[in-house]
Amino acid sequence: MFKGVYGGRKILVTGHTGFKGSWLSLWLSALGADVVGLSLPPTTDPNHWNLLKLNVESYFADIRDEVSIRNKIHAINPDMIFHLAAQPLVRRSYQEPLETWSTNVMGTANILNAARDLDSLKAVVVVTTDKCYENKEWAWGYREIDPLGGHDPYSASKGGSELVAASFRNSFFNLPTSALIASARAGNVIGGGDWSEDRLIPDLIRSIESNNALYIRSPNATRPWQHVLECLSGYLALGQQLLQGNESCAEAWNFGPERDGNRQVKEVLQTIKKHIPGFQWSQSEGLQPHEAQLLHLDSGKARENLSWKPVWSFEEGIEATVNWYKAWLDRKELISKAQLKAYCELARTRGLQWVSGASI
Repeated sequence: MFKGVYGGRKILVTGHTGFKGSWLSLWLSALGADVVGLSLPPTTDPNHWNLLKLNVESYFADIRDEVSIRNKIHAINPDMIFHLAAQPLVRRSYQEPLETWSTNVMGTANILNAARDLDSLKAVVVVTTDKCYENKEWAWGYREIDPLGGHDPYSASKGGSELVAASFRNSFFNLPTSALIASARAGNVIGGGDWSEDRLIPDLIRSIESNNALYIRSPNATRPWQHVLECLSGYLALGQQLLQGNESCAEAWNFGPERDGNRQVKEVLQTIKKHIPGFQWSQSEGLQPHEAQLLHLDSGKARENLSWKPVWSFEEGIEATVNWYKAWLDRKELISKAQLKAYCELARTRGLQWVSGASI
């Protein structure tokens, strides 16, 4: 899988205690990588990272602390970095704009600046978001060549982190022997193990657990929904190319769902109700901070050049997400490893190139 490039490599995952980071650490561990995590401690209870109990060396630090981050990264001396650590929430960015800007922009700069002095480093993937684009609320998907922007502090700061990555690549990682730096932009990610605030499915699960009403801010907003394993397969496929020295891949990449995955929030809830029929929801009253109403990604570049495409349909991703929470809430059974294995096996049967070779 991924031509075995991760086996035996020391891979640093920043933000490893978060939702995406924990799933990525699980997958890299299954691929035989020597995973090292650098992050803040988990912020929710329960949290996916602690439930996984992976045999991963962890360091806890704030990526805004330039000296601490540099010392820790130099001590780790990784072969590759997946940079996921961030302030990832739109609504919190309105409440804490300076923290959001400093974490997402200067935090990224601190990681890349520390990476400049690593002799063993071969590749860096900086993970941002589909919201980094200047959103014109148009019906077609944004491409990597479209302008960056962002209305709210979160979205704009992620556009800023894209500029940081491009600047460091052009200024400091521009020699034939330099590590290759790419950025990855994914859509609205769902999946088991997410307990973050102000996210649709975690809010739904909490409402079911507490038997309280679920209030939705923007039921008609359209987003590119995808299971967490979909975007991670893209990150890993991109990382494979970088580790193999493919300089043409050291740029920005979209990893979004098929067109079928672009759904309104209310459609997501209606699909979930097929599996959990008992819950009810209503629209929140009063003024809400601005959030984009229409957002699509064009991932044609990754499909054409990385032979990457989603494995699960929208409905399959929803079903996998619901099944994860049902297993945990009903039986306290953790099925993350089983779902990862099932995902990879289905990718193999559907002939995806990244899954060729030895299985996990």
